[in-house]
Amino acid sequence: MSERKSILCPNCRKLISSDEPSCPYCGILRPGLHNTVGVIRNIFLGSDPVRTIIYINIAYYILSLLLDPRGILSGGGMFNILSPSDQSLFLLGATGTIPVIQYHRVWTLISASFLHGGILHIAFNMMALYQLGPFILREFGFYRFINLYIITGVAGFAASIVFGVPFTIGASASICGLIGAILYYGKSRSGYYGQAIFKQAMGWVAGLAVFGIIIGGINNWAHGGGILSGIFLGFGMGYNENKPETAWIKLLAYACIIITVVILIWSLAYSLIAVISPATLL
Repeated sequence: MSERKSILCPNCRKLISSDEPSCPYCGILRPGLHNTVGVIRNIFLGSDPVRTIIYINIAYYILSLLLDPRGILSGGGMFNILSPSDQSLFLLGATGTIPVIQYHRVWTLISASFLHGGILHIAFNMMALYQLGPFILREFGFYRFINLYIITGVAGFAASIVFGVPFTIGASASICGLIGAILYYGKSRSGYYGQAIFKQAMGWVAGLAVFGIIIGGINNWAHGGGILSGIFLGFGMGYNENKPETAWIKLLAYACIIITVVILIWSLAYSLIAVISPATLL
């Protein structure tokens, strides 16, 4: 006699059998499979996806410095302190018209969000993510957070390629995507709380615009693409108060996680092989 294992449905949280073809309460297909993927999600991202993403960014920043230590000493100016070389950033997956159009490295639209050009660059971006990420997690949920972070980063970098940016990196496109979602949330929710959130988010947008005008080398196209895609994606997926996280939202998030992990592992392996044995890539 076989023993039936009970699980909580990943969609409605009702107690069901893991081998049910569909949840008898909410109808989600293969709830046991969703539960298994949720376990895999926890392996890769743990209980705090914001901290996990920050740690990955820090790890790839350190790696970008170690791949070509000469780049650390070649920069100049405050914003180039501890800057990785262009070669190490290219190997690890910087994006732009050069990597994507000339070298057909389309996968860099994802990997570039985990790379940074200096200690101040990564510090500013990670502080912004640490501030904004928990709000998105609370109001939009885990799966929508993942979709917003990954997809808006891709959209922001795609916009910058359309407008001819040759070489670009950084988490700011994804962070701007979170800001775009917050703009939608504040405007949609209305009321005193919604208005306060919307005004604060507009203040961030204004600050980004001023910063992009004053400081040279800022990828304003990626920022704008991130914000706009965040607004549209937030509208399409909704947030916790007006719409539950549906099965397709969760499946999209699983796909984002798997594709991102595969790309980051590939970029790591490729860069290490290129440094240790460059002849093997010829």
